[in-house]
Amino acid sequence: MDKEFVLFGAMKKTMFTGIIQSLGTVRGIVRRGADATIEIEGNINMDEVRMGDSIAVNGTCLTVITIAKNRFSANISAETMERTNLKLIHAGDKVNLEKALRMTDFLGGHLVLGHIDETGVIRERSVKSSSIIFGVEISSKIERYIVEKGSITIDGISLTVNKLDKRRLYVNVIPHTAEATTLGFRKIGDMVNIETDIIGKYVERFVHLSQERENEKTERFDWSALA
Repeated sequence: MDKEFVLFGAMKKTMFTGIIQSLGTVRGIVRRGADATIEIEGNINMDEVRMGDSIAVNGTCLTVITIAKNRFSANISAETMERTNLKLIHAGDKVNLEKALRMTDFLGGHLVLGHIDETGVIRERSVKSSSIIFGVEISSKIERYIVEKGSITIDGISLTVNKLDKRRLYVNVIPHTAEATTLGFRKIGDMVNIETDIIGKYVERFVHLSQERENEKTERFDWSALA
């Protein structure tokens, strides 16, 4: 019984898929020092949403504190304001919305935590056939977690990396995604939220720890041999 409790407790971590469910409109944002409270209206079913549940806003996991029909409000911490493009949000702005993933949902995108790594800046925007190609500038800090044809989350949208070139990643946005999300009206110079694939971070951590253990073993062996 205890094992089952631990198992399902561990699975309770909030996750998303990067498939946007609705465009929302910011109805108000109140800043209190470095923190803020935001109110958003969106065309998503709020019947199953309860206070304390999570909704991703531009890919940022926020906790619902009030609910009213098709509106909700959430607090934004100083850390979140500093790390994401929510610091630039004003009343009337459009945002991408996604409710938290349930275990029975289709995983249409990839596993997204809603924890933004950093903001990137759109440096290129071009049209190829019916799609929009974006070139987004990123820092060297997260570049190592991004691979060609791997997954990336931009403003909460699960996308495939077409190319990675000199701290600039390129993604292809199909017409449906452009129409259903904020990427349809993003322009050069806009700041976007970036979340890299969590798998890359875990792999790096495991490799780093394995190397540390091997180094420790070598050191212990050398000292004992000398003794």
